[in-house]
Amino acid sequence: MSAEPEALAVVNQLRDLAADPMNRRAIVQDQGCLPGLILFLDHANPQVVYSALLAIRYLAECRANREKLMGELGMMLSLQNVVQKSTTPGETKLLASEIYELLQASNAAEAGPAEETVSSRRKAQFFLGSSNKRAKTVVLHIDGLDDSGRRSLCEEALLKIRGVISFTFQMTVKRCIVRIRSDLKAEALASAIASTQVMKAQQVVKGENGDEVLIPFVEDGSLEVEQNVDLPDYLPEDESPSQEPDKAVSRVGSGQEGSGWLGAAANFLSRSFYW
Repeated sequence: MSAEPEALAVVNQLRDLAADPMNRRAIVQDQGCLPGLILFLDHANPQVVYSALLAIRYLAECRANREKLMGELGMMLSLQNVVQKSTTPGETKLLASEIYELLQASNAAEAGPAEETVSSRRKAQFFLGSSNKRAKTVVLHIDGLDDSGRRSLCEEALLKIRGVISFTFQMTVKRCIVRIRSDLKAEALASAIASTQVMKAQQVVKGENGDEVLIPFVEDGSLEVEQNVDLPDYLPEDESPSQEPDKAVSRVGSGQEGSGWLGAAANFLSRSFYW
């Protein structure tokens, strides 16, 4: 296996592992994974950069990880470089910008009063430009999401939508967690999935008593969806060592097996780069 496909495989496995909240602390505490993800941010392959950003974004969802993430050597500078690089696709810039602001704002909130938080956010915008937009998360239950073939169809449909930042599948419960721009309607996701003609999406929301409720989308043929043209291709399933991410994400928390995989990833990173 050549170095580049192996890098793609490793970063995509880390991305899938980081998608599970149960794994995030273990990944951040591992000595090799964070430095490796930072190095991946400077990789020549845009697929590698994008997947590394997804992994970091998942890790940052755990508040306890944010100080470690921000303090890791090269993290903030690498995020700035991704955004400032002229060849970086628009959605990749948006994701890097979101992570940068999240870490900066979290650090300012812990260090001082609200005024410092505002100042920190303005500083982030200075580095990242005025085009940065907030993102939101939409959870979809997808009827018909039964196998890897259907998953590939769903991926292709979602990647055609401009404004989709990232998504993660939970195949065992037929769900897809999608990060999108705040100005993108969730109905656009449902429309794209319905266009496969074999799947249909409902939105998962929390009810008043905390229980999950499935909300069907109203079909609206007048909804126009802006097509995505500058996002790098997503890594196909047959190039990834994990065919089922909801199986892979359980490996860190499964004792020696998970620790062994993280060790193998760290060994690969050590072989591939000079620290």
